[in-house]
Amino acid sequence: MDRIRELASKKAAVIFTKSSCCMCYSTKQLFYELGASPAVHELDKEARGREMELALRGLGCNPSVPAVFIGGVFVGSTTDVISLHVDGSLKQMLIDAKAIWF
Repeated sequence: MDRIRELASKKAAVIFTKSSCCMCYSTKQLFYELGASPAVHELDKEARGREMELALRGLGCNPSVPAVFIGGVFVGSTTDVISLHVDGSLKQMLIDAKAIWF
Protein backbone atom coordinates (compact mmCIF):
# COMPACT_ATOMS: atom_id res chain seq x y z
CA MET A 1 0.00 0.00 0.00
CA ASP A 2 2.93 2.35 0.69
CA ARG A 3 4.19 1.84 -2.86
CA ILE A 4 0.78 2.83 -4.27
CA ARG A 5 0.63 5.98 -2.14
CA GLU A 6 4.23 6.86 -3.07
CA LEU A 7 3.60 6.50 -6.81
CA ALA A 8 0.22 8.27 -6.59
CA SER A 9 1.80 11.31 -4.99
CA LYS A 10 4.73 11.68 -7.42
CA LYS A 11 2.73 13.23 -10.24
CA ALA A 12 -0.45 15.33 -10.46
CA ALA A 13 -2.35 12.57 -12.30
CA VAL A 14 -1.61 8.86 -11.92
CA ILE A 15 -3.43 5.91 -13.46
CA PHE A 16 -2.82 2.28 -12.52
CA THR A 17 -3.79 0.08 -15.48
CA LYS A 18 -3.31 -3.20 -17.27
CA SER A 19 -2.18 -3.18 -20.87
CA SER A 20 -4.98 -5.49 -22.03
CA CYS A 21 -7.84 -3.57 -20.36
CA CYS A 22 -10.08 -1.60 -22.74
CA MET A 23 -11.50 0.55 -19.91
CA CYS A 24 -7.95 1.45 -18.89
CA TYR A 25 -7.24 2.50 -22.46
CA SER A 26 -10.38 4.66 -22.58
CA THR A 27 -9.51 6.34 -19.29
CA LYS A 28 -5.98 7.13 -20.44
CA GLN A 29 -7.31 8.53 -23.73
CA LEU A 30 -9.72 10.82 -21.88
CA PHE A 31 -6.86 12.26 -19.84
CA TYR A 32 -4.75 12.76 -22.98
CA GLU A 33 -7.67 14.50 -24.74
CA LEU A 34 -8.02 16.86 -21.78
CA GLY A 35 -4.34 17.74 -22.12
CA ALA A 36 -3.02 15.79 -19.14
CA SER A 37 0.02 13.53 -19.25
CA PRO A 38 -0.66 11.12 -16.40
CA ALA A 39 1.89 8.75 -14.99
CA VAL A 40 0.69 5.35 -16.14
CA HIS A 41 1.67 2.22 -14.25
CA GLU A 42 0.69 -0.96 -16.09
CA LEU A 43 0.46 -3.55 -13.37
CA ASP A 44 0.83 -6.49 -15.75
CA LYS A 45 4.25 -5.11 -16.70
CA GLU A 46 5.45 -4.13 -13.21
CA ALA A 47 7.68 -6.46 -11.22
CA ARG A 48 5.48 -5.97 -8.15
CA GLY A 49 2.27 -5.57 -10.13
CA ARG A 50 0.29 -8.32 -8.44
CA GLU A 51 1.16 -6.94 -5.01
CA MET A 52 0.17 -3.45 -6.15
CA GLU A 53 -3.13 -4.77 -7.50
CA LEU A 54 -3.92 -6.32 -4.12
CA ALA A 55 -3.07 -3.01 -2.43
CA LEU A 56 -5.45 -1.18 -4.79
CA ARG A 57 -8.22 -3.62 -3.87
CA GLY A 58 -7.41 -2.85 -0.23
CA LEU A 59 -8.07 0.83 -0.96
CA GLY A 60 -11.51 -0.08 -2.30
CA CYS A 61 -10.73 -0.31 -6.00
CA ASN A 62 -13.11 -2.86 -7.45
CA PRO A 63 -12.25 -3.64 -10.18
CA SER A 64 -8.63 -2.98 -9.32
CA VAL A 65 -7.90 -1.18 -12.60
CA PRO A 66 -8.09 1.44 -13.81
CA ALA A 67 -7.41 3.21 -10.55
CA VAL A 68 -7.11 6.98 -10.93
CA PHE A 69 -5.40 9.37 -8.55
CA ILE A 70 -5.46 13.15 -8.98
CA GLY A 71 -3.34 15.28 -6.70
CA GLY A 72 -2.45 12.17 -4.72
CA VAL A 73 -6.11 11.47 -3.91
CA PHE A 74 -7.91 8.34 -5.11
CA VAL A 75 -10.66 9.42 -7.51
CA GLY A 76 -11.97 6.03 -8.58
CA SER A 77 -12.21 3.92 -11.68
CA THR A 78 -13.61 4.53 -15.16
CA THR A 79 -17.22 5.00 -14.01
CA ASP A 80 -16.19 7.59 -11.45
CA VAL A 81 -13.91 9.42 -13.87
CA ILE A 82 -16.58 9.55 -16.59
CA SER A 83 -19.15 10.84 -14.08
CA LEU A 84 -16.73 13.60 -13.07
CA HIS A 85 -16.10 14.41 -16.72
CA VAL A 86 -19.81 14.58 -17.56
CA ASP A 87 -20.59 16.93 -14.66
CA GLY A 88 -17.60 19.11 -15.58
CA SER A 89 -15.56 18.63 -12.42
CA LEU A 90 -12.81 16.37 -13.81
CA LYS A 91 -11.19 19.15 -15.80
CA GLN A 92 -11.26 21.46 -12.77
CA MET A 93 -9.72 18.74 -10.59
CA LEU A 94 -6.90 18.37 -13.13
CA ILE A 95 -6.39 22.14 -13.20
CA ASP A 96 -6.36 22.36 -9.40
CA ALA A 97 -3.80 19.55 -9.20
CA LYS A 98 -1.68 21.27 -11.89
CA ALA A 99 -2.05 18.30 -14.24
CA ILE A 100 -3.25 20.71 -16.94
CA TRP A 101 -2.98 24.48 -17.29
CA PHE A 102 -5.74 26.71 -18.65
